Amino acid sequence: MADNTYQPSEAELEILNVIWELEPVTVRDIHERIARRREVGYTTVLKQVQRLTEKGVLAKDIRDGIHLYTSTAGQAEVKQQLVDKMLHAAFGGSALQMMMHALGNDKVPPDELRAIKNWLDKQV
Repeated sequence: MADNTYQPSEAELEILNVIWELEPVTVRDIHERIARRREVGYTTVLKQVQRLTEKGVLAKDIRDGIHLYTSTAGQAEVKQQLVDKMLHAAFGGSALQMMMHALGNDKVPPDELRAIKNWLDKQV
């Protein structure tokens, strides 16, 4: 399993997001999902999956000759580590500054803002 400080690259995170959604999943399934959004070669995805498996981030199970992959890195933990890294690197550890920056544009839908407000109200 991946250690507690695993922080994926952008390409690895793209693969992990597909795996977290569909697992267990084949490389072909991962490739097809990513290829819907951008041009990427099958062998490129295969190589990244192999590297993630070597790092211990993915586990491979072979069923009836089909290679199926699952994540050993928890989705919540990986995302929390990425947020923590950004919080400290870009915002000096200030959650307020990070939230103000994230919400300070007019791209946040009103329903999401209401959900954030409701969540914050429950935290107090």
